[in-house]
Amino acid sequence: MEPVINVVLPVFAIILSGYIAGRAGVMGPASTDALNRFVYYVALPVLLGHSMARVDAATIFDLPFIFAYIGGCAVTFAGAYFLSRLAFKNDMAQSSLFAMVSMFANTGYMGIPLAIVAFGPDTALPAAIATVFQTLVFIAVAEVLVAAGRSQGTGQALAKVYIDSLWGLLKSPLFIGCAIGMGWSLSGLKIPVPVDTYATVLGAAAGPGALFALGLFLVGKPISEGIGEVSVMVAIKLLVHPAVTWVLGAYVFDVRLDWLIVLVMLAALPTGASCFVLAQQQNIYIRRTSSVTLFSTLVALLTIGAFFALPQVADALQP
Repeated sequence: MEPVINVVLPVFAIILSGYIAGRAGVMGPASTDALNRFVYYVALPVLLGHSMARVDAATIFDLPFIFAYIGGCAVTFAGAYFLSRLAFKNDMAQSSLFAMVSMFANTGYMGIPLAIVAFGPDTALPAAIATVFQTLVFIAVAEVLVAAGRSQGTGQALAKVYIDSLWGLLKSPLFIGCAIGMGWSLSGLKIPVPVDTYATVLGAAAGPGALFALGLFLVGKPISEGIGEVSVMVAIKLLVHPAVTWVLGAYVFDVRLDWLIVLVMLAALPTGASCFVLAQQQNIYIRRTSSVTLFSTLVALLTIGAFFALPQVADALQP
């Protein structure tokens, strides 16, 4: 339980710090937008690109692990999307954010340090791989679906909708950051020290910046709004997503045991703040996204704590 407290509580504390700063009047409503624009256009692309560039191309493609993690995300995303459309009558764009929030785990800011604290430095690699592919695939999918959902309401031809959506993705700073990092990794070139230092310092601002902005946004907002819908998303994220991922990892793709434990732990993490940044940038589904990020982080103290109490996991924690 100690690794969970050491990693999850600071995340919640950063959100709380943003909320307190907003309530005290230190930073006004415009600060949320400015901080999110900094994260979306500057810090997060640098973080994603740097993360990908540092992962050795020879070891990044552990196919059973990748297929199990991406498969768990994909199954959860699809199920959540159709649940949103059928049960909550959300449109395509809103349902895309519903699905994204239900499966996009905080693997970068929480997963990597939690894996290192709990299981040792070697487990940073599978956590980094999950972060790379989760971001590369599902931020792209969400951005395309949100853009397509919005365009459909304007009566555009279907082909033009998806062409415009794909073009918007190619111009997205998050996609550009991922593409540059992946290209650098595949090139086999070493990152120059000044570039590595620059990316390390600037990229480190992405996680805290997004979480702090989330806290600012919550000032004066009724976080109980849509609580039924929010509760469903939290349950999917913390219970359904890790369960689906475990089934795929253990019985379909036969992931090796030490990486399987890390795989399920990553899927069990709360919603990443990148979802809030995306919702804020697209100006859609913001309140529910922020509420899910907040509540899933709080509830994760219990669910991840229960995960570490499982006998197989407890054995893996032993030196």
